[in-house]
Amino acid sequence: MSAEPRINDRIRVPEVRLVGPSGEQVGIVPLAKALELAQEYDLDLVEVAANARPPVCKLMDYGKFKYESAMKAREARKNQAHTVIKEMKLRPKIDPHDYDTKKGHVVRFLKQGDKVKITIMFRGREQSRPELGFRLLQRLAEDVQDLGFIESNPKQDGRNMIMVLGPHKKKTEAMAEAREAQAARKAEAKANPGKSQNAAEEELSEAPAEEAPAEASAEA
Repeated sequence: MSAEPRINDRIRVPEVRLVGPSGEQVGIVPLAKALELAQEYDLDLVEVAANARPPVCKLMDYGKFKYESAMKAREARKNQAHTVIKEMKLRPKIDPHDYDTKKGHVVRFLKQGDKVKITIMFRGREQSRPELGFRLLQRLAEDVQDLGFIESNPKQDGRNMIMVLGPHKKKTEAMAEAREAQAARKAEAKANPGKSQNAAEEELSEAPAEEAPAEASAEA
């Protein structure tokens, strides 16, 4: 069955409950009268509640209505938040510099509103020291607690230990803030044309993607 409402002469009922172009209630009128009013206003008679008794019809510009509805649906899809899980892999004996680098990535992911799967990879004799991985995960969770929380507690998975961090900030909020920051940067660049293009591109690259990519992974 078509999802399109019946309009004008496709409406086949004796009478309708008519709603005017501004939303005013006209009342129950014969179908012929409703069609006559539609012609007078140069509008369409659109059935908006077919199951009502009598059916409810409204006077409107149906072509304009369909266009505006399509644009709203398009904007909603554009702003739709996708749940993305990033992955960060670390070794239990990671050196301080590498740890800071990995933590920086986790911070960026959480700021973008993404979840982060942290994987500690054990090799050889490291497998007999799971407490090293547990302490490292706890340390990381504490270091980023202002941005995220432990959604899934550390657990052993074969040679690996896994923990999932969830962001405090919703994806939609992160996307909105990124768009605002991007607009501010554009305004600043317009006011200060001497700003280098490379610096502007570097800043824009920090904005979260609006499409849902495949699970990302970074390995120590």
